[in-house]
Amino acid sequence: MEPGMSMPGTSASPIPQSTSAGSSAGGPSASARMICGTETRDNITLALSLAAPPHSVDSWIHRRYTCTYQLTSGDFVVSVEESTDAASARSYFDTMQGKLAPVQPVEGLANLGFPAYETADGVVVFLKDNMTLQVDARMLTDKIGPQGVTRTAFSYEIATAILGCWTGK
Repeated sequence: MEPGMSMPGTSASPIPQSTSAGSSAGGPSASARMICGTETRDNITLALSLAAPPHSVDSWIHRRYTCTYQLTSGDFVVSVEESTDAASARSYFDTMQGKLAPVQPVEGLANLGFPAYETADGVVVFLKDNMTLQVDARMLTDKIGPQGVTRTAFSYEIATAILGCWTGK
């Protein structure tokens, strides 16, 4: 994708390009762009039994790619922070953990072998390579979809679907 273009099926406006220090003029990686792609949109549509795929708005600012899905029950925000290397990504992941506190670790098979934590109010964060994936359902209703899952469970479901497709940096 050329810089300044938006993902198909997303907002009509181009991805904002920042020229500030720390931003990457090349745009988000293919893995990061998946958060606003067809597969993620389809997973959300299926999980919530929506009649049509949700509208989304995406942005790329200071190495952070964000996709906001505009649902009838509120905004659902998925973002990827792309760090320059794994050590910088770990530092960002740890800093976010402090900002989101209190958090609890996602452990065992549930963390897919990656460092991960979640909040009780709907945020799930995973670290993989140089990327930090944050899925945030805090703006949604307490129970989501036809099964009435919690915000955190919904965030986890979407996060693991995304991580299952990430094959590289």
